Amino acid sequence: MEMEFILSTGRSIWQGEGIEAGCDSDLYFNACARVEIDPDDMERLGLKENDTVKVVTKYGKVVVYAKESEQSPHRGLIYMPYGTWANVLVEPLTQCTGMPNLKNIPARIEKTDEKVLGAHEAIKYYYADGNWEGTAESLKSYYDIH
Repeated sequence: MEMEFILSTGRSIWQGEGIEAGCDSDLYFNACARVEIDPDDMERLGLKENDTVKVVTKYGKVVVYAKESEQSPHRGLIYMPYGTWANVLVEPLTQCTGMPNLKNIPARIEKTDEKVLGAHEAIKYYYADGNWEGTAESLKSYYDIH
């Protein structure tokens, strides 16, 4: 089953501590390789805590762990901490502001058996190997993000 959501990204205390520990740390991975979902939406999707899900926006798709939101009820809204995984999902263009849009992004979630990549694996997969090209609907070349 797949559902439509509105994605917002943002800082969290654990994301901040994780990035200080290093992007290859377990703290960073556990804090950021996740999407927080309303408990009712988790139930509708048939998800349990720590199931793997694919989050898809028109800018990309990434596999992360499902986490029950403690900020509920916010049906239809999902949240991801800033980091490697959320970066795949936000618009890379900044309209000359230097800051991409990090809020109010239409997204879909579907349960998957795919592996959640570590930060270095994800960076290599999506950027160094150029696989972002196959995931982003609106980008035509490498130069669209620079």
